[in-house]
Amino acid sequence: MTTETTGTHNGMPLFGPQSKFSGFFDDPRWALAIIRATVLEAAHPQIGAALVDNSTFVAHPWRRLRNTFLSMRRMFGDDPAVREREAARLNRLHARMSGTDPRGRAYDAMDRATRAWVVATLFESAVTMCRLSGQPLDQDTMERMYAEYRTFLAALDGDATELPEDLNDFWPYFDQVVENELENTEAARVILYRLFDHLPAPALLDGAPTLWAAGRAVVGPLLGTITVASLPEAYRRRAGLPEMPGAETLMQGAYLAAGLARFLPEGWINAESIIEAVSLSPDSDDPRARTVAALRTRMKRASALLRLLTPLSGDPAPAQAPSAGTEESRRSAEEFFRKVLDQTGDGHLDWPDLAAMARELSTRLDLDEPEESRLYDAFAAWWRELQAALDTDGDGRVSADEYAVAVPSLAGPALIRVAEILFDATDKDGNGTIDADEYRALFRTAFHRDLTLTDGTYGRSVFVGDFLSFMSGRRPSSPYDPLLADA
Repeated sequence: MTTETTGTHNGMPLFGPQSKFSGFFDDPRWALAIIRATVLEAAHPQIGAALVDNSTFVAHPWRRLRNTFLSMRRMFGDDPAVREREAARLNRLHARMSGTDPRGRAYDAMDRATRAWVVATLFESAVTMCRLSGQPLDQDTMERMYAEYRTFLAALDGDATELPEDLNDFWPYFDQVVENELENTEAARVILYRLFDHLPAPALLDGAPTLWAAGRAVVGPLLGTITVASLPEAYRRRAGLPEMPGAETLMQGAYLAAGLARFLPEGWINAESIIEAVSLSPDSDDPRARTVAALRTRMKRASALLRLLTPLSGDPAPAQAPSAGTEESRRSAEEFFRKVLDQTGDGHLDWPDLAAMARELSTRLDLDEPEESRLYDAFAAWWRELQAALDTDGDGRVSADEYAVAVPSLAGPALIRVAEILFDATDKDGNGTIDADEYRALFRTAFHRDLTLTDGTYGRSVFVGDFLSFMSGRRPSSPYDPLLADA
């Protein structure tokens, strides 16, 4: 028997280190299964539309991966207070996502049936990855894991009634959604065919473009083929996905190979450490950055060797870093637009891009209400200022050309208000300065960066000036680039 309020199944805890889901965190098979689950989510019309309009997974996939991983850690941890707080944060985030898809159909990220489908894809993909890797789950284990996922849904929605209570009833429910509701959505196509082809390099490989391009050219198509082959046959037929010769064998081989990790000593694979390693920039003050810096040096050497042996056509040599303080150190308008303003990667600036900035800042600074709402409101006011100044054709969004032609100062009153709210959120004791402890909490914990202070404090005007310089001056910024510009 499962008790959703206490999070137990036959007297056993459903969250924490003993949960089945937690056991998958460091499992290499989960890397394949999570891509599969994401495609099944994106194939749902409501979820697909919400992803296209609001998600940063195209422009900033590594940041999205890190945030999702940390969120799931909190939701499946053994601390109920942390779980409740994270559930409240996710609900606030989803409550801000609604609209219509290109066919005029409404979507709402708080729709309970849609949220249940997200949980269903995670559970079904976990079961499928075990089966494909030659380690199928027995009935008791599946029932326990299903109870975990239903309790996870209950933590978000208050109950789990949108998912069948009995596992035996789950499979007809899953098949019905696959056969009758899923579509070949734009979001699903992006994940399968565009994301891997254009995946930006993580911070670890940012200085080795040739090596990254070569690896991506091989691994990207393989991942796409493996994912398509692992999808339910009914969806592949409904979406018209091509069946590649040998794809089934390749897919089964990939899952079997990933499943061999069970023979490695415990603790050899740590997903959190791997994600942090690829996300940390080498100039971070995080102690782990020393390892990242050493790895990055080796990657650069390998990239240079690869360039000499097999030069890639169309892969330009990396530009030399300009000297600090020169005009050349300024980003071009196009680069600033692409890396900072266009958070969703759709080629335009509109409200979802600024909402993504607010969401990332709120997440990094771990804001609760009402600070989070104040930050969103300030970004909304900034969007209204930008729209009035830059949207010359009145289509409700700002193109890269409109931005490049106008090149206005973005540091209006609303953006100043954004900076002030960020300062207030950091200045915990309200004394008008950020002391050493507050400073570490902001730039080390949230941004993984350190700045040189002359007197051990960081005043409001300096803080606001630095933020405005980054957002309006288009200069690369050591504290803010990893927050809003890095992938």
